[in-house]
This record gives sequence, C-alpha cells and structure tokens, in this order.
Amino acid sequence: MQFIYEEELLPSMIISGDNYKYLIKVRRFNVDDIVNITDFKDIYSYKITNITKKEVHLSQIEKLEITQTLKPFHIGWCKIDTKNIEKVLPSLNEMGVTKITFIDCDRSQRNFKIKMDRLHKILINSNQQCGRLEMMKIEFCENIDKFLENYPEAKVCDFGGKKIDGYFETALVGCEGGFSDRERALFKNIIAFDTPLILRSESAVLAVASKALL
Repeated sequence: MQFIYEEELLPSMIISGDNYKYLIKVRRFNVDDIVNITDFKDIYSYKITNITKKEVHLSQIEKLEITQTLKPFHIGWCKIDTKNIEKVLPSLNEMGVTKITFIDCDRSQRNFKIKMDRLHKILINSNQQCGRLEMMKIEFCENIDKFLENYPEAKVCDFGGKKIDGYFETALVGCEGGFSDRERALFKNIIAFDTPLILRSESAVLAVASKALL
C-alpha cells in the first residue's frame, strides 16, 4: 500500500483494527518506521512511537505535498449483479475513472441492490493499493432518459456506432441484455468496439475506460 486511510488526521494518533493488522501483521512495521496516512484531502507522514498488542501509536511529522491530476471520465452504468460490479470496481478505480452513475434502465434486474458502504470500503482499499488520493464519485439515476438529459454529451456503447478513438469524458454502458428499442431511440452519439464478439456489461465498462484513459 502507498498509504493508509483514516477519517481524521491528528498530531498524535492511535490506530487499531484492520489498519493495525496491515501495518504490524502484514507489513511488519516497527517503532520509528514512517507511515503515510491520508483522509483523502491531505496526506501526512507519521512516525510509529509505540506498538501494543492491539494498537499502533503514531506522531505526525509533516504534511506531504503530492500533486495528482486525473482526467475526468464518467461512466453511466446500467445496473447489473452487484457481485460483478464489486469485482471490477477496483480496476476501474486504478484506471482513473472519476465518477460512476448507476442507472435503472429498462432491462435492469430490479432485485439487485447496490450497497454504498461496501463500494466505499472497496474504493478505500483500492486507493490505498494504487496510491489514488481522490475518491471516485458514485451517484444514481432513475433511468436513461434522465441520464441523457443530465449528460447530453455522453457517448453510448452499442452496436453500429463509430469505433472508439481517443479520449472522451462520458460513456453510457448497458446492462445484460442491452438497451431496449425505446432507449435506443434516444441515442445520438453511439460508439462501438472493434470486435465481432458480444461483451458482457462489465467487460464493456472495463474496455471503454481503458480505451478512453490508458
């Protein structure tokens, strides 16, 4: 990990729980070692001053000035099985996706409920691993009509569109089963992948993010 996350950064800190286990049991940090800690607003270096059986005591050294700029990239993602969302979310986070809007489209399965606390925890762990200092934004939208009203510049990943070439800021990806005819009548900016094969929704999301950002 590049740093660990704590909700509040204080001059003196006591860390327990998962962060304690990671620092002491996994990384084998010792007294006088330096740890970087962030609240995803600022990042400070700390020196470990004491280690007990359940706690790490730290003293703040200095604020670190780290500049990190991500290109804005927003995915409108029609809801799929939450287990599949959670599997690919760390990869999207590492690529630098800045926002995801989950959409209830015509063919979304309504029994899938996205739990924000789980996504938040996944994103924190991913940020710690890849060194990302900005939290990805997550929002929800009631249907594709409203999403395209809010983001009229969005490019829609569907069949028969222009091949993806270069950076753009907003993409819309359908769920399993694709878009309905009613929804397709709303589309203006359609893009497509250079493949004769049909991608799963999560594969399409990863592909469009990598095409636009990497």
